[in-house]
Amino acid sequence: MSGSRYTVRVTKDTLVFSSGHFITYDGDHCEPVHGHNYRTAVEVDGELDQNHYVFDFIALRDMTKAIVDELDHRMLLPSRSSLIRLHDDGSNWLVRYKERYWSFPKEDCVVLPVANTTSELIADTIRNRLCDEITARGLPMPARMRVQVEECFGQSAEVEWIRDETQAQ
Repeated sequence: MSGSRYTVRVTKDTLVFSSGHFITYDGDHCEPVHGHNYRTAVEVDGELDQNHYVFDFIALRDMTKAIVDELDHRMLLPSRSSLIRLHDDGSNWLVRYKERYWSFPKEDCVVLPVANTTSELIADTIRNRLCDEITARGLPMPARMRVQVEECFGQSAEVEWIRDETQAQ
């Protein structure tokens, strides 16, 4: 099977999430709070295993769904922004950008380990979580993984990750 490349892709109607967010841009601008109906697709490349799979479709779908379900109907907040500051206000997050501020119930939020809640960084967060879950389940790490997050029809971002040889199993 030398010279062949194998890819598995999951993109289902269940791999969607509706979330609110806002981003900063150009160093001194901040969008108004708004939301998207995000759609997620995950693609992995690798060698065939003993079952002649690159990766089990069902396992990949279910892991991705569990992650996007945590983002669904939540306000996405960045924990690593140099411009947006999160303050613990008891049961709420007090969020500040310059003189603007918002208060969101913590139970309605997901604080992401990102500098900005862009589609690119949301895709990378999903990718990182998938890698963690694959490792936790003792599954072989794919050679390559791409995660696409579409924020609306015709607008999407994608991150590609390539396994280094120390991660090969």
